[in-house]
Amino acid sequence: MDFTTSLYVAAAGMRAQSGRMRVIAENLANADSSSPVANGQPYRRRISVMNSEFDRQLGANVVTLGKPVDDTAEFRLQYDPGNPSADKQGYVRLPNVNALVEMMDMRDAQRSYEANMQVMEGARAMLMRTVDLLRR
Repeated sequence: MDFTTSLYVAAAGMRAQSGRMRVIAENLANADSSSPVANGQPYRRRISVMNSEFDRQLGANVVTLGKPVDDTAEFRLQYDPGNPSADKQGYVRLPNVNALVEMMDMRDAQRSYEANMQVMEGARAMLMRTVDLLRR
């Protein structure tokens, strides 16, 4: 694999992880929201999907961010009979978002992004070193 291919593959990984972080941020932003109507459905957590695709032009596999899918886990229930979104028993459905899980996913996405950044910096350094050697 040449330097250019390495740069493109790392850039694809960075784009995918950036999209993953956007989905996680959306989950965190809606973690405490409820449905505006009684017995309504609150925000449902979304999960990022990564796809590996072969890029013929590069001759390498690259990762892409697929369409996020809904998490089918049950909603959280909170007893709040005064809330207009409460059901007959006084429970309000809250999103199936666990902030701790989202923060762990965010950290994982950040580390993957940073790893791709290191690949780009390494390839750039090797290219610069090659240019310096050719000048001599």
